[in-house]
Amino acid sequence: VASTPAPRVVLPGSFNPLHAGHLLLARVAEDMLRAPVAMEISVINVDKPPLAADEVRMRLTQFAWRARVELTRAPTFLEKSRLVPGATFVVGADTAERLVAARYYGDDEERKARALGENADQGCRFLVAVRADSEGRVHSLADVAVPSRFAHLFTSIPESRFRLDASSSEIRARSQFRIASC
Repeated sequence: VASTPAPRVVLPGSFNPLHAGHLLLARVAEDMLRAPVAMEISVINVDKPPLAADEVRMRLTQFAWRARVELTRAPTFLEKSRLVPGATFVVGADTAERLVAARYYGDDEERKARALGENADQGCRFLVAVRADSEGRVHSLADVAVPSRFAHLFTSIPESRFRLDASSSEIRARSQFRIASC
């Protein structure tokens, strides 16, 4: 049985819900990297409880006929890089900031350096999109304190190519407001 080749470009997310920003970001990444993008949902997340099976099924149905989806149990980019060596991960500036934040490595700078070093050894890279925070401030890769020895792992998507200030949490909040006010 032939298996599908590992994706070269991966856009990880919770996709709760999938929205136009995700789809546009995937198209921009495909255009920039000249390779198809696979979406990735990890059923285990560093900052959230594990996803229940029915929730996973619901999220997967959003992708029917839209995109390839990889379902993993890889909550960190270190684990993701081991699953798809050589991949470029498409992330927002907020995620890039977490990638280089010591708190995600138990406040251990050496552990952070080892993880980023292994990402590099696996041939993985990060394509970083601008992201607006809850106050409307726009953050880009230029705002992320990437250690200089790992700067080569990160490439910015110019704001002129992609900026869509949609977020799944805002969409969920608006839909809950609509339900509550009916």
